[in-house]
Amino acid sequence: MVTRRTLGQGALALALATPALRAPRAQETELPNRPINVIVPWPPGGPTDAFARVLTQRMSTDTGRSFVVDNRGGAAGTIGMQAAARARPDGTTLVITPNSTFAIAHHIYPVQYSQERDFTGIGLLASSPLFIMVPGRAPYRTLQDYIAAARQPGHRMTYANSGVGATSHLAVELFMQTAGIEIQEVGYRGGGPALQAVLAGETGMLVLPTAAAMPLIASGDLRALAVTTRERSRYAPDVPTFQELGFAGFEVVEQIAMFAPAGTPEPLLRRFNAVAAAALRAPDMAPRWQSMGVTVEAQAIEAWPAFFAAENGKWRDFIRARNIRVQ
Repeated sequence: MVTRRTLGQGALALALATPALRAPRAQETELPNRPINVIVPWPPGGPTDAFARVLTQRMSTDTGRSFVVDNRGGAAGTIGMQAAARARPDGTTLVITPNSTFAIAHHIYPVQYSQERDFTGIGLLASSPLFIMVPGRAPYRTLQDYIAAARQPGHRMTYANSGVGATSHLAVELFMQTAGIEIQEVGYRGGGPALQAVLAGETGMLVLPTAAAMPLIASGDLRALAVTTRERSRYAPDVPTFQELGFAGFEVVEQIAMFAPAGTPEPLLRRFNAVAAAALRAPDMAPRWQSMGVTVEAQAIEAWPAFFAAENGKWRDFIRARNIRVQ
């Protein structure tokens, strides 16, 4: 029998439960109602830009908020980071950029901001291996062949560098240091011109991310000699790692992360982390990430400080040891 007493108890239970039931919806409303500017400190059309546009489009769909990609390219991403450092920490500005900017560039370029003090890491989003590539018609069938040729006195071997401080550049520097060789750098304004130079035979080697490398490996236009990750890439399982070839500890990974200006409220940071993770892990998004050759990371926000400290310290020390700088 339903009595006045049981009705009262039910109403009380519902009232007590309501805040908990509504908590997720309340969290959704924490994001700003204004457009959220997502600075990508690299030019349109590149891999970071493509990744950021796909991710933010899904985040917009999931939240009902407007995430707008704002390309601010130049100086390995430091120009865009400078603009982001000056933004108000109110949740209307984010940054999506690779480790060539957040862990490398500020050790090479003169910057007017502090990566450590002016930004808060929201988390690592995705990663991608890099491949050491030579023309398909080149005589080097293996990495050992290439190294043997580079050790010959008077060799005239060159590599195409698409930008000082890019992860592709640091991968070649680490390769040369580890193998005990020196190869002449030829600089180009961006990845497109660098690739065309290698395809045309003007230069003899370059490093490419997965998405750019795969079709060229499949066509035979370029040959991959090694992958820069500790394990073989699932996108090119026949390409050996540096570790397999005797270079213990060799690892260079393209890593893309999300940041906010320092001082952005922690609840907003956590909400952005959760929204990005949901977009990255959505089952229907898997083919999009696969087409870009990236591995989803969706790092917890608590893991960022230790991750950044290790990555930043690694490249700071290496850059100093190799005396890498802008000429």
